[in-house]
Amino acid sequence: MSAATQHAQQNSIVQSIAPDMEAVNTVIRQRLHSDVTLVNQIAEYIISAGGKRIRPVLVLLLANAYGYRGTAHHELAAVVEFIHTATLLHDDVVDESSMRRGRQTANALFGNAASVLVGDFLYSRSFQMMVGLNNMRVMQILSDATNVIAEGEVLQLLNMHDPDVTEAAYLLVIRSKTAKLFEAAAELGALVAGANDEQIAAAGEYGRSLGTAFQLIDDVLDYAGDAAEIGKNLGDDLREGKPTLPLIWLMEHGTPEQRELVRNCIEQGDEQQFDAVLAAVTSSGALDYTRKQAEEAARRASNAIADLPNNIFKDSLLQLSRFAVDRNH
Repeated sequence: MSAATQHAQQNSIVQSIAPDMEAVNTVIRQRLHSDVTLVNQIAEYIISAGGKRIRPVLVLLLANAYGYRGTAHHELAAVVEFIHTATLLHDDVVDESSMRRGRQTANALFGNAASVLVGDFLYSRSFQMMVGLNNMRVMQILSDATNVIAEGEVLQLLNMHDPDVTEAAYLLVIRSKTAKLFEAAAELGALVAGANDEQIAAAGEYGRSLGTAFQLIDDVLDYAGDAAEIGKNLGDDLREGKPTLPLIWLMEHGTPEQRELVRNCIEQGDEQQFDAVLAAVTSSGALDYTRKQAEEAARRASNAIADLPNNIFKDSLLQLSRFAVDRNH
């Protein structure tokens, strides 16, 4: 899919909620404000970098799909985006990343200490906003999500430079670190619209599966993407010693030489061997396998919302599950 086609597809997905997205952006700007100048600078820098805003989109689409007619979903969408942004700030420090969304990371520009502290500010601001909504179920979903995300970060840290990580262990990291906030966003959209427990659970399954598909395609793109399009350096996962699914599959199914290559690269974080690893994950079918797993997750997402009322918002959600695997950044 070309960049232009992909951009058009993204626009098509959010077209049905364009006014809501404008309202969310307004809430984000208002709630970002701090009397501390550096907080404003860094928060503005990372939020204005753009990104797909998939998590806020999930809140809005699910709320609208169930016929919601208020404004609380704008606040919830902003909360979810703040939590996500806080995790990005902390992630980039932990991973020592220098590039995200085609720009320098905040830690590269402002330093690690400032990035961590502004991440803390965004977390605490999101909890202030949560309390303001005065809904215990909302607080339960979001507090559980942030806790699971933190556990996922620690799990990923434990897996670093470990070539013996299994597929099951890696998928647990994805479910915790990435898919959990997608799940929470979808649940919140259904909840605020007055959906019943069964419908909220179905929305959560949609979000969880969608988040899994997104992360698995990210794993593919770290080897098969275009650095200019994905907005980060190719091979970052390898440099960080991350055993992602393509490498895990290759460790299990590759030739003895390929397994030895990958084992050494994961243990040492050796990005100098990137071309050799790329050739191995491509020729062995590891990238194809990972893409198939992403497609299966996207199918689970679509199936989860089969009983959703038929409307343009459901159409957008189905389109989003296809976009998750078709994209190239």
